[in-house]
Amino acid sequence: MGYVEELRALVGHRPLILVGAVTVIVDNLGRLLLEERKYPKDKWGLAGGLMELGESTEDVARREVLEETGLRVNGLHLINIYSGPNHFAIAENGDEFYTVTAAYYTDDYEGELAVDEAESLSFQFFYPDELPANMVGSHRLVIEDFLAKHYRLELPLK
Repeated sequence: MGYVEELRALVGHRPLILVGAVTVIVDNLGRLLLEERKYPKDKWGLAGGLMELGESTEDVARREVLEETGLRVNGLHLINIYSGPNHFAIAENGDEFYTVTAAYYTDDYEGELAVDEAESLSFQFFYPDELPANMVGSHRLVIEDFLAKHYRLELPLK
């Protein structure tokens, strides 16, 4: 049982503050990797998840990318930290939580994409001007911030 599950056993559905991380992965063509997620259903988002005891946010980002995609992330660069009343959610099971999310980006990764069928349906690289409409809202915000502040591409987009 993980840390969040242990907390839930103690507090039920009451609101919690949960810390996590997401990662924008950029390939050599300037495309961004998105995950077609099982939860929330029919949404695309970034690889990421919640912190376990003793982890740093960088540890979370690396672990979640490896677990969800099979890719090993090397260098990480901070995009922003997201928190506050706009980051409140209620899960399908009624669990309430506020998230504090560290968002990173990288183009320094290795390995082969492999879908973790417990969490994902598929992965696809998208050009920034071709992102799917059905995205996790907070992940769209992260990508918008990344594109505005950090995205530099010398290759022409298609």
